[in-house]
Amino acid sequence: MKEYKIRLSAETAAFYEKVAKQAGRSIEQVLSDTLFKLAGELALEALHKKR
Repeated sequence: MKEYKIRLSAETAAFYEKVAKQAGRSIEQVLSDTLFKLAGELALEALHKKR
């Protein structure tokens, strides 16, 4: 698996840290899940535009 570094604003980092804590998951897992979901949404949007 590849690793990437990303920069987040202090506010964004605090938000995802809070989400991770409430979900009982690591911040890395929350960010990974978030990016995966966004990729799926963008793919569906691209398919709809193509039609």
